[in-house]
Amino acid sequence: MNPNWEESLNHFERMIDSGTESMRIKAVIKLSKLSNQAPEYILSQTIPILSNLIADDSSNNSSPLQGLVIHCLKCIARQGDDGRLATEIGQSGALCSILRFLPQSNASVQKICLKCIWCLVNLCNENRLIVAMNGGLEIIVNMLSSSMDGVRRYLLEILSALSLVRVVRRGLVSLGGLRFLVEAARVGNMLSRERACQAIGLLGITRRVRRMLVDLGVIDVLMELLRVGDGALKVVAGNTLGVILANIDYIDLVAQSGAIPLFAELIQGSESVGQEIAEDAFCLLAVGEANAVVIAEHLVRILREGNAESKAAAANVFWDLSGYKHTVPVIRNSGAIPLLVELLSSQSSEVRETVSGAIAQLSYSQADREALNESGAVPLLLDLLHDDSEELKDNAAEALINFFDDPLQHETISQVVDHPSFRSMQNRLGRIRGASDNQTVSSMRQMNINQAEPTRDYDAGIYRRSSFGLIEASMQTCSMTIFTSILTVVS
Repeated sequence: MNPNWEESLNHFERMIDSGTESMRIKAVIKLSKLSNQAPEYILSQTIPILSNLIADDSSNNSSPLQGLVIHCLKCIARQGDDGRLATEIGQSGALCSILRFLPQSNASVQKICLKCIWCLVNLCNENRLIVAMNGGLEIIVNMLSSSMDGVRRYLLEILSALSLVRVVRRGLVSLGGLRFLVEAARVGNMLSRERACQAIGLLGITRRVRRMLVDLGVIDVLMELLRVGDGALKVVAGNTLGVILANIDYIDLVAQSGAIPLFAELIQGSESVGQEIAEDAFCLLAVGEANAVVIAEHLVRILREGNAESKAAAANVFWDLSGYKHTVPVIRNSGAIPLLVELLSSQSSEVRETVSGAIAQLSYSQADREALNESGAVPLLLDLLHDDSEELKDNAAEALINFFDDPLQHETISQVVDHPSFRSMQNRLGRIRGASDNQTVSSMRQMNINQAEPTRDYDAGIYRRSSFGLIEASMQTCSMTIFTSILTVVS
C-alpha cells in the first residue's frame, strides 16, 4: 500500500542489470503499472535505464522486451507536470531509438511505437524537433502513403504536431505530404485539426502552395472547421481561409462554399481576434459585388440584433466597404444607413466611434449624404462635436465638412464652422488634399491607412488592414492550447 520507492528503484535496476529476459520483462511491466503512482523523481531515474535498454536491444526486432519498454516510456511520459518527463525521454535518446525501430517492427509493435511518439511530440515541443531532425517526417509520410489503416489516426495527429516546426513544413512540400496535412485537418481530435489548420495557413502564404492546397480540397475542410470547431479552432480556420482569399481566383469559390454566413458568426463571437479576421475576410470577399450584397445583408442583421461588440465590428466593416466605389450603393440599398445613424446614440463608445467613422466615409457620396440627412444624422453629428472622445469629434467633423461643402447643407452646418474640431479637421483635410497632387485621398480613413503603410494585396487589387499578413504571429497565438486536457482521449 505504501511501497518504499527507493528500494523498489534499486530492485528494478538490479533486475534490468543482471536479470534474465523474463525477469526484465516482469520488471518493466510492473513499472508500467506503477507509473501513475510512483513519484516523479523516481520515474525520472528510470528513464535512462529504459533508454539504454531499448538502444542495446534495437537490433533485435523480434524481442518482446522492446515493445514493453516503449509502452512503459509512454506511461511515464504521461505523468508529472508540464511534460517534464516527456522532455527527459526525448533528451535521453529513447525517441531516436524508437524512430529507428519503427519501420522494421511488426504491426502490433508499430502501434505501440506510434502511441509513444504521439505522446512525446504532443507533450513536448522539443521532441517535435528531435523527430524532424532524425528522419521522423519521412517515416511518417511513408507510413501514411502505405495506408496503415489501424494506426492512421496516430500518424495524422503526429504529423499535425510536427507541422508546427518550420523545417517540417518545408519538407512536407518536397515529400508530397501536403495531402496528408489536409487530411489531418479533416480528421482526429480538435486540437490536432487546429494544429494542421495552423500549418496550412503558414504554408498557404506562398502562391504555389496555396494553389496546391486548394487543389487538394482545403476549402471544404476549412469550411467544416468553421462550422463544427470550438472558438479557438474557428478563429484559426477563419484566418487560414483568409490566406486562401488572398488570391482573387478563389474569392468566388470561397463565397460559393458558404463562407459569408460563417464569417458573420465569427463577427458575433466572443473572440476579438476572430472579429478582426472576419472583418478582413469580408473586405476581400466584397471585391465581388454579388458577395458585397450578401455581406451587407448579414451586417445589417448584426446592427439590428447583435451585442455592442459585434455591432462595432459590423460598423467597422461598413466603414471599410464604403471606401470601395462598387459597394457604396450596395450599402445604401441594404438599409444600413438608418441603423448606423440610430447607433450614433448608442451607450457604447466603441459603437459610436466605429459608426461615426463609417458615416464620415459615407458622407463623401452625395447620394449617401441625402440618405444620412433623411435619417437625421446631422443633428447627432453636431452633438458629437462636444463629446469627450477625440476620435468621435474627428469623425463627426469630417462628416460635417462634407455636408458643409454640399450647397444643400451649407447653411445648416455653418453654425459650427468656428468649432475647434471642425476647423482642425478642415485644415488637416486641406493639407492632405493639397499634398496629394494627382492622387486623391478621399477620406481621413484612407489617409490613416496610407500612413500606416498597409500590405498591398496585389491579387485582390485593394489596400486593406490585414491580419492575414501577420498570419504566423496571429495563428501561433490562437493555437497555443494546452494539450494535456485531451491526453485521456487517446490511450
